[in-house]
Amino acid sequence: MALRTSTLKFLFLLLSSFAICQMALAGDPDITSDFLVPAKQRKVDGNFFTFTGMRVLINEDFPTNFTVLKASMVEFPALNGQSVSYAVLQYPIGSLNPPHTHPRSAELLFLVDGCLEVGFVDTTNKLFTQSLQAGDMFIFPKGLVHYQYNADPNNPAIAISAFGSANAGTVSLPKTLFSTNIDDTILAKSFKTDVTTIQALKAGLTPR
Repeated sequence: MALRTSTLKFLFLLLSSFAICQMALAGDPDITSDFLVPAKQRKVDGNFFTFTGMRVLINEDFPTNFTVLKASMVEFPALNGQSVSYAVLQYPIGSLNPPHTHPRSAELLFLVDGCLEVGFVDTTNKLFTQSLQAGDMFIFPKGLVHYQYNADPNNPAIAISAFGSANAGTVSLPKTLFSTNIDDTILAKSFKTDVTTIQALKAGLTPR
């Protein structure tokens, strides 16, 4: 399902306004020049400061799986040193952005279309949840575990997230715990279960 024209206009207006907000929330170290240029970058003109990776939002249908389109310094090198980055998150019906953290920035999420169930857990293990509607904003504090879930059985959702870092980083809890080489026995003891259960969880996260 392609995005409605009115939704697209609103989305891009928000991108502009978020940029202003993020300058005040910037958390990366200050730089001593106007901008940073990669060593292998030979030519610097308007193209260097332009990111076209979001054009797929206009030209393609809505994805069938949860999808994140990032504009961080990895995808958009001109952001290096500018203390800002974005992500556009697309949630098909029933999809989930699993529990994860951003170690270098808070996340300011704006829900453009649809509904989302969101939440985060603070360092005292208190869970904060909210049901968001289109037009709502929600802040996920820096470094805390959080998630988003589209529980609407009829409609997809789309959101824009702004970060006060050019490289906020993402640590996905399921992948970090069960898709790395942490010993099965250590995980079994940590979760007070058995190795067979841990291996089943790992198998479920293996790409098919």
